[in-house]
Amino acid sequence: MIAATDKFLRLLFISSPVGPLGSGMGGGVELTLYNIAQEMLRRGHSLKIVATQGSVLGTLPIVEIAGELQTSAQTQTRNDPIFIPGNSVLANMWDYARQVQADYDLIVNFAYDWLPFYLTPFFTCPIAHLVSMGSLTEAMDGIIEGVATQFPGTIGVHSRAQAATFAFGDRCRCLGNAIDLSLYEFCDQPGSWLAWVGRIAPEKGLEDAVAAVEMTGIPLKILGKIQDKSYWESICADYPNAPIEYVGFLPTVELQAELRQCRALLMTPRWVEAFGNVAIEALACGVPAIAYRRGGPAEIIQDGKTGFLVEPDSVTGLVEAIGRLDKIDRFACRQQAEAEYSLWALGDRIEEWFWGILN
Repeated sequence: MIAATDKFLRLLFISSPVGPLGSGMGGGVELTLYNIAQEMLRRGHSLKIVATQGSVLGTLPIVEIAGELQTSAQTQTRNDPIFIPGNSVLANMWDYARQVQADYDLIVNFAYDWLPFYLTPFFTCPIAHLVSMGSLTEAMDGIIEGVATQFPGTIGVHSRAQAATFAFGDRCRCLGNAIDLSLYEFCDQPGSWLAWVGRIAPEKGLEDAVAAVEMTGIPLKILGKIQDKSYWESICADYPNAPIEYVGFLPTVELQAELRQCRALLMTPRWVEAFGNVAIEALACGVPAIAYRRGGPAEIIQDGKTGFLVEPDSVTGLVEAIGRLDKIDRFACRQQAEAEYSLWALGDRIEEWFWGILN
């Protein structure tokens, strides 16, 4: 056990196995891992990140692991069985962790996958699990609850809404999230267009945003990784006259340069978003967010002050909110980001969580 008087920790972060860091395939997990790693290093802790081959995340120290990528959990139905491919990169990452665990005080798991939770009791090094999604499958719920019961306090989540999707939600540690505010430039004179940011996949509900801008005639810039090509092609076919432009996946500095110039961000998820990093990225630029009243974004956006919350799955609600954007003070958006979502504040919560597990 680490003594409470010890100042610095040796941390091993294990990333998502669905794609290389820096590719955008990991969605918000990439940004979360990057920000927490940067803050822990700034505070003097040492760490390494175990990630799939080809990963690049700034100058962070990465151990690249080869193997076949894991299928994203959000593509499964509630009763699907656990699937692990041959020469699994997920299995290879955790085999590496097993071999080097004696060199670390704490392993931090960022992967929403069955195997890390199953392996937890077999490790001698404590493991903290930062769960990035709400309840998706019966198998995942069962294995996470088992760890929550056997190792109290080791399950972290991002929002109360996310925790509420689990039967064991009251045993999860709610940590919120944050961004490096210095990377986001405030813009008080936006352009006329709107933005949508995220992985392009069915659970993100992009078609609702496209339908809304088709009705309003306001241009929409779409930024993010095309994870499901057929889904994207179906949207383009269904809304041939919509004023949309696909910009692509951009790293943070380039993303905020585009994002800060838009009138508002549209968030249209079909599922319960665990948090919604892009919402606080938008606020940091002074951009109001219009989101469905579900999941993490409903805990971030101050309705009527820093954006609007509308009835889930209501394109009409999106259109009505777009018509009220002139009522939002963009400076209030930046103020909220500074007050609630700094890396310093998140670092305090993460450190307290880590020390609680170790002591």
